[in-house]
Amino acid sequence: MLTLQDIRDAATRLQGHVLDTPCVESKTLSQIVGAQVFLKFENLQFTASFKERGACNRLTLLTDAERARGVVAMSAGNHAQGVAYHAQRLGLRAVIVMPRFTPGVKVERTRGFGAEVVLHGDTLEEARAHAYALADAQGLTFVHPYDDEGVAAGQGTLGLEMLQAVPDLDTLVIAVGGGGLISGVATAAKALKPGIEIIGVQTMRFPAMVNAVKGTHHPQGTSTIAEGIAVGTPGKITQEIVKRLVDDLVLVDEGDIEQAVLMLLEIEKTLVEGAGAAGLAALVRYPERFKGKRVGLVLCGGNIDPLLLAAIIERGMVRSGRLARIKVSARDVPGVLARITATVADAGANIEEVHHQRAFTMLAAQNVEIELVLQTRGKTHVDEVLGQLRSAGMQADLI
Repeated sequence: MLTLQDIRDAATRLQGHVLDTPCVESKTLSQIVGAQVFLKFENLQFTASFKERGACNRLTLLTDAERARGVVAMSAGNHAQGVAYHAQRLGLRAVIVMPRFTPGVKVERTRGFGAEVVLHGDTLEEARAHAYALADAQGLTFVHPYDDEGVAAGQGTLGLEMLQAVPDLDTLVIAVGGGGLISGVATAAKALKPGIEIIGVQTMRFPAMVNAVKGTHHPQGTSTIAEGIAVGTPGKITQEIVKRLVDDLVLVDEGDIEQAVLMLLEIEKTLVEGAGAAGLAALVRYPERFKGKRVGLVLCGGNIDPLLLAAIIERGMVRSGRLARIKVSARDVPGVLARITATVADAGANIEEVHHQRAFTMLAAQNVEIELVLQTRGKTHVDEVLGQLRSAGMQADLI
């Protein structure tokens, strides 16, 4: 059984090998969600994830014979980088099996740490089966991403650091995939402060731990922007710890996570991946649950695909009204487009795209329909732009 002493021993082993990352209050986020929010910046680790804590601790526990043969791991990215980086540091052979859908940025970084990367399967389960087969065939030691007490003990060290930095935390909100992080953190936190509340967060598309612990039957999806916690089957060891020590598990949807990623980028100027934003997503979705409490969140990873980040930013701009699509109908006469663009400019908006429709419209043949994508200051500003266009004698509507 995982104990506080296991985690303290792991902390001793990890000294000088991983960062004791900052755990500080976000005054702006605290004002927004109505709780006092403290952020643990695990995205500042060298591999941009807490995963290297567990990986490093597990590798230091290998026997001499195991070290000589090397290790194999299965991961969608962050555990892979943690194992690869610390195996390279320790002079060990590392084979990493990753599902074919893994973001390219994680694949290339893993290769950059000297690991042999094998892309296999469309799911984590298929990748895991292949990793076990390689372990048997080549005599490699399998380093599980979460269902291993050595790995969970390493992850739990950040719980020690959080309570050392902010001893009077009321609640810890932790992202949950297979359960390694929350198992380690809950073991440490409950031993040090039995009254502390531990809340786990999963996505609605991957609610495996929620279903296992609560006996629910939420359907499982096939993809999520929080791919770091897209686990179809929770660990056996971690599931037992979660049942015993975690106070509750909640679900968030994709929009919550997108909003949280963007909030952290805009407010804290820090980059997190979907899984790293899951804790804040829970505070945004369930503010009454955390109101007035001192809440610790773990920004557990920052390895996000740049194209996904770009899409999240753009969609966030649309939701806030800073990117708007409007339709303007007017008489199709020379100079009408100039009048429209001048009116938009006078209203202080910037035009990003213009689509001039003559054929694909139900308007009369003498009329034209122009779609504009605008950069604005927000929803109120959009209304002002529409008002000025209508005052100029044009029909204008938000699409």
